[in-house]
Amino acid sequence: MTGRESDRVAVIGASMTQFGQREEWILELLSEAGLDCLEDAGVEADEVEHLYVSNMTSGEFEGMTGVMNALAHDIGAIPAYTQRVDQTSSSGGAGIYAAWQSIQSGASEMTLLVGGEKMTHRTTGEATDIIASIAHPVEYKTGVTLPSFAGMTARHYLERFDAPRESLAKVASKNHKNGVDNPHAQFQKEVDVETILESPIVADPLRLYDFCPITDGSAAMLFCPESVAQEYTDEYAIVAGVDGATDTHVVHEREDPTVMGGVVESGKGAYEMSGYGPEDVDVAELHDMFTILEFLQMEGLGFAEQGEAWELVEDGYTERDGELPVNTSGGLKSKGHPLGASGVAQGVEIYEQLVGEAGDRQVEADVGLCCNVGGFGNCVITTIMEAAR
Repeated sequence: MTGRESDRVAVIGASMTQFGQREEWILELLSEAGLDCLEDAGVEADEVEHLYVSNMTSGEFEGMTGVMNALAHDIGAIPAYTQRVDQTSSSGGAGIYAAWQSIQSGASEMTLLVGGEKMTHRTTGEATDIIASIAHPVEYKTGVTLPSFAGMTARHYLERFDAPRESLAKVASKNHKNGVDNPHAQFQKEVDVETILESPIVADPLRLYDFCPITDGSAAMLFCPESVAQEYTDEYAIVAGVDGATDTHVVHEREDPTVMGGVVESGKGAYEMSGYGPEDVDVAELHDMFTILEFLQMEGLGFAEQGEAWELVEDGYTERDGELPVNTSGGLKSKGHPLGASGVAQGVEIYEQLVGEAGDRQVEADVGLCCNVGGFGNCVITTIMEAAR
């Protein structure tokens, strides 16, 4: 125990592998990101006291469990305490929360978080079926999947708020444009609105380009007390606020399908802890597994009134040179979505923006937010970070 509970929690290093179709298996991907993160921070593996691995499906996709212990062995982090964090597709955000808790409690002075997934070796049908197991068994057995939820919600949103179909396409186009400047993104190419609107229908009104891809990849972040961070670097970020929340598992039980209760509640908690509000956030990473989710998170987090997020997108408010750049990394849509890694990769992007290491994606930012969604809002983690002052 460190006894440094009064210290703020700092992030002093981060890394992300190439996302996409990779030949490496899960342990190799996790090791790549973990070692790169330690090198970025100038920390040796044997200094790590806690090691968390955000991972949802290594057992289902690869038949491998115990990835956290194997990773500690492979990167030389023995005898660190290890733990696997599984919160479906918000496992990465849950890992950030767990890492923050380990430092804030005084249980660890150096905590490494690595998130990763290996998915592309399975067929699209197999992968979709594994991911669909997130749904409630009653819904799952009737053939309801996350894409179908997204399609129904998008149709309801567009009709209820008189939003043009093109507004969703502009979300995808924006995020693909941002992904061009992310050297680790799965798709580094622009896609225009017309191409998106003419792509094959997946779940009406959503088309192929409204959905994120199946992805392999890993990302990592290194946490420590601020007093320890100052021994290593002058350039670090602070976890100012973090909170998690759940919503109904059965989606049709929600009072309003366009309100993601987990987003609202986790956002409230993160804002309260940090002392910031939506107006203070300079850059945001939102979980755009489907384009409609970007609208719902913008509204749930207070960046827009209900039913008005589409207007901000139409006005260029969320562009990289707009008032609130959203998904400068390319988002899940362009960067890719390796389940357990996605929330960690969001944190990596915010960290890099705050310390000025985002390269061609760089925006002016002192405060950043990331929101990682599990399932169709069944569980959500919102994290707010600030640049060290």
